[in-house]
Amino acid sequence: MGGNGANLANLLAATARRLPDAPGLVQGARYWTWAELDARIGAMAVALRDRCGLRRGDRLLAHAPNCPQMFEIAWACWQLGAVWVPSNVRGTPADLAEMARVSGARGLICHAGFAEHSGIASPSLDFRLTIGGADDLDRLIADHLGQTLPLAQVDRDHPAWLFFTSGSTGRPKAAVLTHGQLGFVITNMLADLMPGLSERDASLVIAPLSHGAGLHAFVQVARGAVSVLTEASGLDPAEAWALIERHRISNIFTVPTILNRLVDHPDAERRDHSALRHVIYAGAPMYLADQQRALARLGPVLVQYYGLGEVTGCISVLRPEDHGLPEHKGSCGIVRSGMQIEVQDPSGAPVATGETGEICVVGGAVFAGYLDNPEANAKAFRNGWFRTGDLGHLDQRGYLYLTGRESDMYISGGSNIYPREIEEALLQQPGIAEACVFGLPDPEWGESGVAVLVATPGTVLDLGKVGRDLAARIARYKLPKIILVWEALPRSGYGKVTKKDVRAEYLRRTGGET
Repeated sequence: MGGNGANLANLLAATARRLPDAPGLVQGARYWTWAELDARIGAMAVALRDRCGLRRGDRLLAHAPNCPQMFEIAWACWQLGAVWVPSNVRGTPADLAEMARVSGARGLICHAGFAEHSGIASPSLDFRLTIGGADDLDRLIADHLGQTLPLAQVDRDHPAWLFFTSGSTGRPKAAVLTHGQLGFVITNMLADLMPGLSERDASLVIAPLSHGAGLHAFVQVARGAVSVLTEASGLDPAEAWALIERHRISNIFTVPTILNRLVDHPDAERRDHSALRHVIYAGAPMYLADQQRALARLGPVLVQYYGLGEVTGCISVLRPEDHGLPEHKGSCGIVRSGMQIEVQDPSGAPVATGETGEICVVGGAVFAGYLDNPEANAKAFRNGWFRTGDLGHLDQRGYLYLTGRESDMYISGGSNIYPREIEEALLQQPGIAEACVFGLPDPEWGESGVAVLVATPGTVLDLGKVGRDLAARIARYKLPKIILVWEALPRSGYGKVTKKDVRAEYLRRTGGET
């Protein structure tokens, strides 16, 4: 079967030809050259085809923490024209079984440390391999070293990656990311997020490869930059700063929660991080107070991007030179190259500059739709535009400002309340490390706000003073009815704080009272 697109796997093959002896991947004392990675990936592809029967278009489920094999599985899939289906390593066996059902995965590769996950029941699974333990993937690779196969021919819309997202429904949906779409996104990231990336650079991988960090690592492949994996199972800021110094790390992909922990660690001042040029964060809003603290500690290296899994993060970018400027306060930046943003009203008509509406996008980064889910696709697209479900506005110069998720907004006394504005105001107060505001039913006002705060270490918050200070910053009708302090906010497997989870925890603690 022919194709008129470029196979993503050619990125690694081309880099291995150009830089065979240069390191491509590092973990601890072990490193793999580009030639070694290319040989292992080629052997894996042959083994998956000949021993396991994996074919073009088949889906392969992968469940593992960050490790070389998790990285290699994606490229082996693409060599075959198969589809990589990575899972959140913090997910439950039931989550993985649901992914297998939705994706129709033919096979599962699971780390040996997750025995319950490796035993999930699914009628579509024809084979299972492990990373370590019985049916070891590395032994299978060793048996086929030296064997290769030609890259599968693909067209632009051939699926490469099933990216799972639950959205507001809570039920998993498989967003189809294609070879052509991902090729566009990788090119865009090189242009907009890491201009000048080359084999002289090094990238630190501290977020899960199954998510945004995986794409970030694939971008490094395109230019031959080495990716350094941590050894700790979770975030260890001391290890991260040691690696940044040792490997002269020049770029990192992270999320605000992780970036805040890195910035607040003493080694941020003790270790040499002078090689850092691009500290890229995404996945959740980063509040102004946190941005300012990071800029003071790291210098002008912050790069923020905004996007969803369905557009592989490719909507807007706030460049290093825009961070800290008063005129861009609260902005998530300008439209990414090759993309188009329109802020629309509920009917799909564009709103005026400065007016709030739903952020909608078109362009080469938009995914091919949800797998076998016509109802979700009908809701996600309108008149050719992908609807993000996020609310915001554009200013006169085209800078985008997020108000929050459409589902986060609540209506109190007939007025629309956008939690992020309140959270930003709260975080301007000393002693408040985190803030999450959400709406709950109220018999008098329809809905009213609840603000859950986390204090900075060693601080005891005076909630009366917090309320008075907040009243001086925002309109009275926006003030939360309830303000309380928790030791920590619940987080997703990717380190995000979601209002859905905080609201559920609040209701659990209060017995469902509002």
